[in-house]
Amino acid sequence: MIFDVLENHPHYAGLGLAFSTTFSFLTNTDFAALNPGRIDLQGDALYVLIQEYTTKPVEQGVWEAHRSYIDVQYLLSGKERMGFAQIRKMQLGEYVPERDFQPMTGSGHTLDMFAGTFVIFFPEDAHMPGLAVESPETVKKVVVKIRI
Repeated sequence: MIFDVLENHPHYAGLGLAFSTTFSFLTNTDFAALNPGRIDLQGDALYVLIQEYTTKPVEQGVWEAHRSYIDVQYLLSGKERMGFAQIRKMQLGEYVPERDFQPMTGSGHTLDMFAGTFVIFFPEDAHMPGLAVESPETVKKVVVKIRI
């Protein structure tokens, strides 16, 4: 897992071309002009989900991970708490391949995202997105899916 501010994205250029494309998109796109939905950068190999939703209490959170994709989650507006843990310390549910969704239970840690921050979750990283920091609020987020 990596957590940082977008202005530090040049530090991650060595992660490969998909990350270079991702950070180029994040730094050069006018997100105010985009509605929630999917944008294909390279088909299913690299795509973007623009999301807008209300954060929720931790009791309503769901632990997840992905086997086929790396998530780069970039917060455009609002505040969002994210749970994170090592997948090997969680109890895994039944994997849903058509959604690349690995549900699980267990416990972990949290971090608070604010506008301009991003987090990268690799397949070994369990995460619980969409949590309220103090109280529920609307957030706008970009999730880039990088197929591995």
